[in-house]
Amino acid sequence: MSSVLVTAPYMIPFMDRFRPVLQHFGVKTIEPDVEERMEAEDLLKYAGQFDGTICGDDRYTREVVAACVPRLKVISKWGTGIDSIDQEACREYGVSVRNTPNAFTVPVAESVLAYMLAFARRQPWMDREMKAGLWKKLPGHTLSESTLGVIGVGNIGKAVLRRARVFGMKLLGNDIVEIAPDFVVENNVEMTSLKNLIERADYISVNCSLNAGSRHLINAETLSGAKANAVLINTSRGPVVKEADLVKALEQGHLRGAALDVFEDEPLPLDSPLRQMDNVMLAPHNTNSSPTAWERIHWNTLRNLLVGLDIPVGDIESLKALEVK
Repeated sequence: MSSVLVTAPYMIPFMDRFRPVLQHFGVKTIEPDVEERMEAEDLLKYAGQFDGTICGDDRYTREVVAACVPRLKVISKWGTGIDSIDQEACREYGVSVRNTPNAFTVPVAESVLAYMLAFARRQPWMDREMKAGLWKKLPGHTLSESTLGVIGVGNIGKAVLRRARVFGMKLLGNDIVEIAPDFVVENNVEMTSLKNLIERADYISVNCSLNAGSRHLINAETLSGAKANAVLINTSRGPVVKEADLVKALEQGHLRGAALDVFEDEPLPLDSPLRQMDNVMLAPHNTNSSPTAWERIHWNTLRNLLVGLDIPVGDIESLKALEVK
């Protein structure tokens, strides 16, 4: 019988549904208590005890991977981002890394639009003042009067741009790879340099993946060229933005505001200056929230795990038929 370490926070609450499916294939589960993620030292406690894992943003460092093989065969990531996994080490040790591409495109893209609308129309701030007994008309603007710059024109970046186009925004894009000309032309997107994008955009949406080249891509130097009325939105990965530099830019009035769903340290420390800023909107890494998306990812993650364990399995619909309701 194979053993699987289940540490994905979004899947753990639903394991009563999926445990019988795994048991059908002779797979038993190890289910530790997890809040946000398992750090390397947490994972090392289970080294050698599991053949596969369903994980969230757990820290599968080289040390962890080396300690878990040869038994570990597959890391099945719940979701898309695999930046917390040492992929080179996994390749060297023959550990399969599987994920669900394009997992949260719709909910994340809608969250970016929601942030822009909130800053443009000022509803959160007017609501707060009204409930405090004030009657103050805050100046707003329309998105059609604004320029959006998207850093990282992948699946999510494209979805953000398509939606923003409907609002009549001027669209800028930046990516390290060439973007399909048909998308650029059909959506009237101007692809430009990072420097030019930041200098011209009223809203800067960070939608790139985290890697060696994008870590701290948004820093004091890049932010120095931003408009004073610009708003930074990060729904990608926290370390893409150098948080200390962002805080300083906000404190010094070099940015109008920021909307952040992800942070360098998660959960966001209680003493973070960001928690005290009235011009910052914060969320607990939650733009992926969508019952439909979650359901698809639950089953795809389960199938990825079984395939990685070399267990013969059909399509997702055949897996669903095994669920005990």
